[in-house]
Amino acid sequence: MNFTDEHRQLDATVTRFVEQEINPHVDAWEAAETYPAHEVIGKLGKLGLLGLKYPEEYGGAGLDFSYSMVMAEALGAAHCGGVPMSIGVHTDMCTPALARFGSDDLRKEFLTPSIAGERLGCLGVSEPGGGSDVAAVKTTARKTGGDYAINGTKMWITNGLQADWCCLLANTSEEGSPHKNKSLIIVPMDAPGISKQKITKIGMHSSDTAQLFFDDVRVPQRHLIGQEGMGFTFQMLQFQEERLWGAASSLRGLDRLIDLTIDYTRQRQAFGKSILDNQVVHFRLAELRTEVEALRALTYRAVEMYVAGKDVTRLASMAKLKCGRLSREVTDSCLQYWGGMGYTLENPVSRAYRDSRLVSIGGGADEVMLGILCKLEGTLPRAAR
Repeated sequence: MNFTDEHRQLDATVTRFVEQEINPHVDAWEAAETYPAHEVIGKLGKLGLLGLKYPEEYGGAGLDFSYSMVMAEALGAAHCGGVPMSIGVHTDMCTPALARFGSDDLRKEFLTPSIAGERLGCLGVSEPGGGSDVAAVKTTARKTGGDYAINGTKMWITNGLQADWCCLLANTSEEGSPHKNKSLIIVPMDAPGISKQKITKIGMHSSDTAQLFFDDVRVPQRHLIGQEGMGFTFQMLQFQEERLWGAASSLRGLDRLIDLTIDYTRQRQAFGKSILDNQVVHFRLAELRTEVEALRALTYRAVEMYVAGKDVTRLASMAKLKCGRLSREVTDSCLQYWGGMGYTLENPVSRAYRDSRLVSIGGGADEVMLGILCKLEGTLPRAAR
């Protein structure tokens, strides 16, 4: 990517925000298993960082997608995964379809205050019976008068306990292909009939995650994003940005883990020399650093193509797959070199080990990425094409 002075200034601004407004509080937020999302989002909104790629008429900066990726990479300086993920859901996962396909009134009502940091969003796609299999969602939205009546359950919803609105994928028809009977609908989270249940996870502790229950929840039909039946397509487009965000946001954290491990193994002594002096260790860390740079190059190339208006399904899927697997590889290898200290709960490596495990599951599991790539390569069995 061709980094301009504006890109570098943005990187510095976001990194400074992370160091001053996030990292000093991470340990407390991790222990509380939540963070003050509205407070943090509000501060980001005042800095103009929540709508970098969105139109100026709705409060955005009107910049291209590369600036969102610079912000994602800078958020990787956080000493946890949960807070950056929560911010990313708000900026790059629940808002792209609204910004691109929503009506002018809908954007003014939900996108503008979200860019200003006055409202927090979440994305409602996964369900207890289907996460990566988006076509299998069961939640329904049936027309009644001028409203939709929504019934169903959503699972693993980041920001679900604190969000003010949800970009919800639901079946708006019982007929036709499962890829053409779904719609995206904006649902205010204070609507009657919504109940929430906290989900406790092995990692990403500072990010609240919820199961959401919709019992005859009424929302106006004008809350539909774009056209009925286009929800699956719109969500696939949102996934492209989510997957690139995930890859970009992992880079700085992986580099930090390698740096921390180099420092620790240089100091730690065993059998008369430092752990780092063992060839198996310094060779492995060099290999991991190379892999991170390869992921960075792949991610940057995908972003360049996306900004140029090209289809990046192949590269975004590769970046997502590589990011998930490399995150597991780096954290596991580094934890091993920290020995018993790496296995303690509050160690930065063990936290990264727990947090990063989600990357191979959320936003499309590794196996889904492989399926997409095999389809594009033409290597799927005939029955699966």
